Amino acid sequence: MVNATLHYFYDPLCGWCYAASPLLQATASLPGLDVQLHAGGMMSGSRRQAVTPALRDYVMPHDQRIASLTGLPFGQDYFDGLLRDETAIFDSTPPIAAILLAEQLGLPALAMLSVLQRAHYQRGLRIADLAVLAALAGEQGLDAAVFAARLGEAMQQAEEHIQTSRSLMQQYRLQGFPSLLLERDGQWQRLDVSSWLGQPDAFAAALQQALLPAAEQAGPACSADGCQLPN
Repeated sequence: MVNATLHYFYDPLCGWCYAASPLLQATASLPGLDVQLHAGGMMSGSRRQAVTPALRDYVMPHDQRIASLTGLPFGQDYFDGLLRDETAIFDSTPPIAAILLAEQLGLPALAMLSVLQRAHYQRGLRIADLAVLAALAGEQGLDAAVFAARLGEAMQQAEEHIQTSRSLMQQYRLQGFPSLLLERDGQWQRLDVSSWLGQPDAFAAALQQALLPAAEQAGPACSADGCQLPN
């Protein structure tokens, strides 16, 4: 029985979302909690970017900070391959479409997001390339030919999905990615992400504690002003 929903606002090309990925993975199996993904299209449409030395110089310090905080790997094929390939385009819409389509075909959205993050940051693959997306889906046991045939339709769905996500972000005054909202008993409350990076088990334990009935909680959880997970 679902008692609460964790809404995760992310982008597949957001390095700090990669940093937060272990937190989401740790919460995925919590009893009574449903995790819903909302992709915001950080590099979609007019925000698409070609890989340039300036882009590389911007993202690398963030990537190095993420690696230091979380221990997550960044591959040489990413640092010295993809980030030096000036023919590559960073476009969030195709990987968002792939995540939506994978979920329709039975692969959880969070699992497909993790596949794409590893493909990008560890393997240095072009996850805006439709052929790459179909191949990655095939690696997960989905029919790659079916996946490729349906990606065009999924791209349209992705554009609508992005607009819905951005409307929710505006409604709840979320400033960027990653962002978390906990929906419980009709209330939506913001959860902090940054202070838990590198501590997925502690985050999951704190969230599980916050989901307990008030009489069973060992410490403060959610108030009308928001959620403060116990440390």
